[in-house]
Amino acid sequence: MQKLIITVLISFAISMVAGPFIIPWLKRLKVGQTINQFGPRSHQGKQGTATMGGLVFIFSAVITSVIMGVWKGTSGHFLIIELLSMLAFACIGFADDYIKVVKRRSLGLTPIQKMVPQALIALLLSVFAYMNPYIGSDLVIPFTDSTINLGVFYIPVMVFLIVGVVNSANLLDGLDGLCAGNSMLGFGTLSLIAMSLAAMNEGLDPDLYNTALFSGAMCGAILGFLRFNTHPASVFMGDVGSFAIGGAMIAVAIVTRLTLILPIIAFTMMISSLSDIIQVIYCRFSGGKRIFRMAPIHHHFELSGIPETKIVTMYDVLTALLCILALLGYVK
Repeated sequence: MQKLIITVLISFAISMVAGPFIIPWLKRLKVGQTINQFGPRSHQGKQGTATMGGLVFIFSAVITSVIMGVWKGTSGHFLIIELLSMLAFACIGFADDYIKVVKRRSLGLTPIQKMVPQALIALLLSVFAYMNPYIGSDLVIPFTDSTINLGVFYIPVMVFLIVGVVNSANLLDGLDGLCAGNSMLGFGTLSLIAMSLAAMNEGLDPDLYNTALFSGAMCGAILGFLRFNTHPASVFMGDVGSFAIGGAMIAVAIVTRLTLILPIIAFTMMISSLSDIIQVIYCRFSGGKRIFRMAPIHHHFELSGIPETKIVTMYDVLTALLCILALLGYVK
């Protein structure tokens, strides 16, 4: 536990130090956010705010994870997979941000340009997990000692879940500090659960300890990033940041076999994605009518007159309560 705390503190410190260097650099490059003209009017004032700030916590998490992994001296294949998953999805987000910033096309990559590489990365990650003797096709049922074996269906199910989580994280990143705050709490929870599982020796790879450190590094890095991302944000994480968060979170869930706990600790991500899907389906079959004023649902709350900061606080409190609930089932 001592090294986990040290990991969080180091990662937090690196983000706090790196931010004042990376953010002005992004501004000098004129990497400013292009605001969707169909978004809430209050967001038009954010036009030109530096984006791609996710590079701050990605840099911090990678450096800290490598340092702490070497210090621990354990095998590192879980850590490598988690880092590769984060960086691979971050690259897709980077390409999306690049098109938005350089090409001045607010929607970025087309859906197919995003989905194809996402699906390929998800397939590779799913096959690795399925073939790994410490992971396999079993998923732990939350709050029980039981597992469910998906057998040959594990790979297609996981591909669907991986792509879903990554894009859900992206959809949640719509308000200052929203995705960062919620995901910081989620990674903190995953780090404690992974540490508890490693201590109890649940038959998983000893390298699970590194998973706890990686999650702690993400928690600390994002906490440091929040210094620059809370309202009024001086920088947005961009798709490079939100895709990295989704890729990292699902990788941690996979190696711990706790994918089924994500609907609890990442509930706000899930409702963002679900509200968007419901809106699209209802609009298509109702002749253009809408359930929400705007999707994802946090924009519905905005257009209903709730201040942005209050919405973010509501989401943070809800996520914190759900994370505590998740911890009760795993941390002894």
